[in-house]
Amino acid sequence: MFAEVVFDCAAALIVYHHVGYPFLLRRFARGAAAAPVSYSADSPLALLVPAHNEAAFIVGKLNNIAALDYDRSMLRVVIVCDGCTDETVALAEDWIASSKPADLRVELVSHSANRGKVAVVNEAVAKCDERLLALSDVSSDLEPQALRKAAGHFADGDVGFVTGRYELAAASAAGEAVYWRYQAELKANEARFGAPMGAHGAFYVMRRDFWRPLESDTINDDFIAPMRLVAQGLRGVYDTQIVIRELDGNDARVDFARRLRIAAGNVQQVARLTALADPHRPGVAFVFLSGKALRACVPLLMLACLFANVWLAVDSDFWRIALVAQAAVYAAAAFGWSMGRQAPRALGALGYLFAGHAAGLIGGSRYVLRKDASAWGRAGGASRGDYVHPVARFGKRALDIVCGVGALAALAVLFAPIALAIKLDSRGPIFYRQMRVGRATPHATRLFWLTKFRTMRTDAEDMSGAVWAAADDPRVTKVGRFLRNTRLDELPQAWNVLVGDMSVVGPRPERPQFFQRLEGAIPFYIERTYGLKPGITGLAQVSQGYDSSIEDVRSKVLYDHVYAVRISSPLQWLVTDLSIILRTFSVMVLGKGQ
Repeated sequence: MFAEVVFDCAAALIVYHHVGYPFLLRRFARGAAAAPVSYSADSPLALLVPAHNEAAFIVGKLNNIAALDYDRSMLRVVIVCDGCTDETVALAEDWIASSKPADLRVELVSHSANRGKVAVVNEAVAKCDERLLALSDVSSDLEPQALRKAAGHFADGDVGFVTGRYELAAASAAGEAVYWRYQAELKANEARFGAPMGAHGAFYVMRRDFWRPLESDTINDDFIAPMRLVAQGLRGVYDTQIVIRELDGNDARVDFARRLRIAAGNVQQVARLTALADPHRPGVAFVFLSGKALRACVPLLMLACLFANVWLAVDSDFWRIALVAQAAVYAAAAFGWSMGRQAPRALGALGYLFAGHAAGLIGGSRYVLRKDASAWGRAGGASRGDYVHPVARFGKRALDIVCGVGALAALAVLFAPIALAIKLDSRGPIFYRQMRVGRATPHATRLFWLTKFRTMRTDAEDMSGAVWAAADDPRVTKVGRFLRNTRLDELPQAWNVLVGDMSVVGPRPERPQFFQRLEGAIPFYIERTYGLKPGITGLAQVSQGYDSSIEDVRSKVLYDHVYAVRISSPLQWLVTDLSIILRTFSVMVLGKGQ
């Protein structure tokens, strides 16, 4: 059966990537001898530090650079500030004027506009003529011997780039520390057998002569730039004695946003560096295809397993049990992720792994749909006021699609009897279209046309203009009253959900005629849809019903802001949305709508 073949193949590849590949790599790397290294040679080296709004770390970074053990006559430091809007530039200037060692060359380049990391790095590198080029993040701390150790590897003419072991000062989740320890071992084994798959952006050194300007849309520069050298036949070195310590202790949400961008970059780099799969270099091809390339595919393989399992479960008890097992694993992983630092180690590791693949699916999709921009900011920076957790945002859209398709299927079955009843009850069209206010962003508020089954007379507002519906409103038709009580008049809005104007759950979409009046009368009214699509149903709707006055809306705004707080956590979002949907079904079945 085709579904069984899909499930078996997808499951086999998932297990191979997570278990088989690390096991084989460990065995292969065991027989590869590490090349001897001399840490005595210093070469002309430019240390490039790009920065965007790094006021919290810039002085510490400069002090760290000043403590590096490297021949000062051979070292040039370039700090590139890309459109900083905080105190980064002022703090760097003050340090250079008052604290910089006399023999340390430090140049500060400040761009007034945020042009993007790739653009400013390309421009800065073009002005460097040193033999070696090092790049380092502002929030990373380097051990005193880091530059000397890295430079020593380049005595071997086959070495193209060098990176070190990445450590966290503080993990954002229980599984993050486990993940990075696993990554350190994996990269060390990859380096011994073939090549480390990329460098840590926190610090890596490469031969300047082999640098080529990065494409403007490059996402993961710390993979593309060094791995181009490997594609040309040079070696990458992962030196576990070079310790890179990340000082920026991001929270789980910021870490997930960072992983989204890395995931988008994974898809991009697999497409752009197919030369790494050259069978003439079997070690490099093995680690590239089994590690980086397969990692980009794992989220899709997991979906294939799930959908194939759902299909097979229709006629088989065995596959039903397998489906329950899959669901249990995903539920445990989601729970472990939501617990953050409080999660037990095993559950936290599972949650972090699950979140990584969720980020892989979202980030990869964003890249394919061309929704990643080149502008950048520091990992812990603000996200333009986006309070919705990325997992919750992805989950809401997935739930919208599932529910939207289901509602359209119900509409297809019920359309004929509902349409006939509307036409027999009163004159006028079957559907009613009305402009509503949608999601608000920092730059604009979206307007869209909402579609419902008509429930009022066609002349309902000819004399009065736009007014709220009232209890026992005489303008509502007999069939319209039934449709409102059962909420069946909302079914056509499934199309608004599928095209992205609305969500299944969210604040009520208001009419523009009332919007300005309400904004002036109710504090924080406009914020109710900031970054959030309006919904067919919502916490306010199931708790209170239709609006008939400003006081009703004032009360609903409180519910809307409570909902906004809940969707800042993936677990709270899931519980809240499912609860609202169940309460909505209750309203429909019991006919309690208005």
